[in-house]
Amino acid sequence: MVSKRLGLNTICTHVGEIKDEQFKGAVSPIYLSSSYEFLDVDVKRYPRYFNTPNQDYLSKKVAALENTEAAMIFGSGMAAISHMFLAFLQKGDHLVVQNTLYGGTVNFIKEEFHKYGIEYTFTNGYKVEDFEEAIQKNTKLIHIESPSNPLLTVTDIKAIADLGKSKGILTSIDNTFASPVNQNPIDLGIDMVMHSATKYFGGHSDICAGAVASSQQYINRIWNVSKNLGGSLSDMTVWMLERSMKTLGLRVKAQTKNAMKLAKWLNKHPKVNKVYYPGLKSHPEYELSKSQMKGFGAMLSFELTEDLDAYEFQKSLHLIKSSMSLAGVESTVISPHLTSHALLTSDERQQVGISDQLLRFSVGIEDVKDLKRDINIAIDKISK
Repeated sequence: MVSKRLGLNTICTHVGEIKDEQFKGAVSPIYLSSSYEFLDVDVKRYPRYFNTPNQDYLSKKVAALENTEAAMIFGSGMAAISHMFLAFLQKGDHLVVQNTLYGGTVNFIKEEFHKYGIEYTFTNGYKVEDFEEAIQKNTKLIHIESPSNPLLTVTDIKAIADLGKSKGILTSIDNTFASPVNQNPIDLGIDMVMHSATKYFGGHSDICAGAVASSQQYINRIWNVSKNLGGSLSDMTVWMLERSMKTLGLRVKAQTKNAMKLAKWLNKHPKVNKVYYPGLKSHPEYELSKSQMKGFGAMLSFELTEDLDAYEFQKSLHLIKSSMSLAGVESTVISPHLTSHALLTSDERQQVGISDQLLRFSVGIEDVKDLKRDINIAIDKISK
């Protein structure tokens, strides 16, 4: 591929853009038509077929960023992962899935899989041995998330990919937290990579989308299911997403740099019990993270000391927003037990280490000194 010879920011800026041959505009034109010619054409285009001009071309940018042959864009991250699961799992099949996982994915598996007769096992941990122990004769897919949401656990991607290949089992990963700027799982042997494109791909908290990148063979299989389920994205949103992705490399690198500084600072803060960030040498998988990531990412989590009210802390912040999503240019913080993992029971949250004092911190592009000041002012306010 030509794109493999290009640098990250060049791919973000130019790969997948549509040339405006009529007026020579500098950006891709928007094709808002929902109806296209079907006589004497090479491609019969239809929005639900994921192949309108804007859908088609943006998929090329995603594929180039993840070093894959092909990709698909969806209406949400959950649309992307659910379509991927349903394309490769059917009645009687078994899924091995990591236990430290995004709550929405967990909820989908637990609430929907029984309707399709699909079996599943959540691992006891995130080590390769935990996955191997969970494999059954009918296992068809292993799904991981690294770094995970919200505890930033790091799984050995190559080891999981090798395990899958040795057993004839497909492997997939949720690469949302790292983004292709910091991690390319396909290069480590994973078969399929998915993203909530709402997050770093969009980056401005104004887009809801998802993506899957893989070989052309596997994308064709996903498409064959997706065309019936109808999880496509509007072309206006696709155009906005392409515009946002032009700055993906610049944004994520700046956010990652900020996150490293804040993680080190929080790790020494007297009102913080623990910091979860793979870039800290105290992180259990620090060396593994160094070996498989190009950067440690812009997501971290931390636990406040027991004498502080996590809810009141969030209300006392001014710059850092208490917000449901993540990965925008603005810094945000949430309580996972009230948001991303609210659908889990209290016992289930405790089993995976999510306490009521835990806060997930999506670091933005602001000046670090201002973010530190905001945190200190909020802590001082609720400590009185």
